Parts: sequence; C-alpha cells; structure tokens
Amino acid sequence: MGFHENIFMFLSLSVSLSLCVERRIDLVYGGGSVGLMGLVSQAVHDGGRHVLGVIPRTLMPREITGETVGEVRAVSDMHQRKAEMARQADAFIALPGGYGTLEELLEVITWAQLGIHRKPVGLLNVDGYYNSLLSFIDKAVDEGFISPTARRIIVSAPTAKQLVRQLEDYKPEYDEVTSKLVWDEVDRLGYVPESRVTT
Repeated sequence: MGFHENIFMFLSLSVSLSLCVERRIDLVYGGGSVGLMGLVSQAVHDGGRHVLGVIPRTLMPREITGETVGEVRAVSDMHQRKAEMARQADAFIALPGGYGTLEELLEVITWAQLGIHRKPVGLLNVDGYYNSLLSFIDKAVDEGFISPTARRIIVSAPTAKQLVRQLEDYKPEYDEVTSKLVWDEVDRLGYVPESRVTT
C-alpha cells in the first residue's frame, strides 16, 4: 500500500469515526464492502450508527465481499442507485476516489445547479487530492462556462472536521434561471425501490 493510500485510509476512518459516530450522523453510500467506503461503512456501523448501502444487483458479487454492513438496498441499475442515495442523503461528501466518485460528484453538483436538490456537496480534499479538479472548475468559471454562483455549490476542506462545519453552514444560492425551475417530485430523484435486502 502506498503512502497516499495510507493517508486516505486513515482520513477515511477519521471521517467515519469523528463525524458519523461522535456527531451521530448516519451513512448512505454505494453499498460495497471493499475500498475506502467499505472501511468507512464498517467503522460507522461498528460505532452504532445506521448504515444504508444502495447497490445495483449486477455489482453485488464484485463490490460485496463477505458479510454486508447495515441495511443493503438492491436496485436495478446505476441511475436508481444514485437517485436513491440522493433521496436518502442530507448532504454529499466525496472522499478521494476514481472515475465513479467523479461521475457521482459531478452529477450531484449538476443536480444542485439545476435546483433538483438543495443539499450541500463537499470534497474532503485530503493532502490536496482535489486541487487539480478545483483548479479546473475555477478555470471554467474564469472562461464563463460555470457561473460564480454554481461554483459555490462545492464546499472543500482538507479535514473532516472543517468540512462538516462548512457543510452545516452551507446556504444554497441560485441564479435567476435556476430559481424559476420547478421539478415534479418524480423528476426530483423519486422512484420506487425494487427490493430491499436487510441484514
């Protein structure tokens, strides 16, 4: 395991223990038992908090090894996974991750920009992991592709404690166009879950 992987693992466990357990916050996540989120979900569950994992049936053999953690809700595809996670969550925090993390992060940012949800979106910017992404977004603001209001959707901090404090203080802002959009409940992340697997 590399140096940065150790830092990310340590800070992920710090997030789960100091934020979820000590502050009595429950966890909604992608349902896997591997990687950083597997560690976080286990630590939150072991700390006595409710853990809800939402996972497509197709990914269950790949992302769940051994015992499931907390409540596992099986859905039919990735779209339902993200919609159910977004519906259940009060805020979103992205830990260091790869393509899947970036895809889910950018989607919840876009949903916030469109007014589909009004929940804070946070980046745990461990050891500057997201600096390049934030620079890219700032460049897009400078070039006029992202409005300054939309840029403020993203909350970023190097530590879990700072990030949660900023998420708690977050007040959504909307530009003139977004403030006039009206989303039906079905359009706003609503669907009927197909099955629940509780352990």
